[in-house]
Amino acid sequence: MKNCAALRPASAEDQEFLFQVYASTRAEEMTGTGWPDDEIELFLRMQFDLQQKHYQAHYPGADFQVIWADTRPIGRLYVHRTASEIRIMDIALLPEQRRQGIGTELLLTLIGESEAKGIPLTLHVEGNNPIRAYYARLGFVPGESRGIYCFMERRPGALAGE
Repeated sequence: MKNCAALRPASAEDQEFLFQVYASTRAEEMTGTGWPDDEIELFLRMQFDLQQKHYQAHYPGADFQVIWADTRPIGRLYVHRTASEIRIMDIALLPEQRRQGIGTELLLTLIGESEAKGIPLTLHVEGNNPIRAYYARLGFVPGESRGIYCFMERRPGALAGE
């Protein structure tokens, strides 16, 4: 990848780092709660554990990867591949690593894999998340709403912006 990012399988030793990445994605939301820091951390750890259990139960065989740049971890990428789709379960970078093209490189790699295999690339995103417009520019189209999440799909051959 041109941004010097690499992937490696997540291990048990990565759990604290993966929690920190998860917590960073909820930081803005948590500031509005008025909760003390220790309650926020307890809540986020509970949510992280539930998310991990959900992923393990519903996405058997998924790739849970740590994103690396230089010599340190900077994010996570969870992908579930089946014969009929490639599902991006989660992609997240630490705040200081965002908006540098790293996520785009990862997404473009997955788009290339989707194209080569002739199967759709899918994901869920919160309905009010502004990243939906970015995904649309990459050729993802919204599908059904699933609770607070919107299902998005990019079919092989989709042109960006369609």
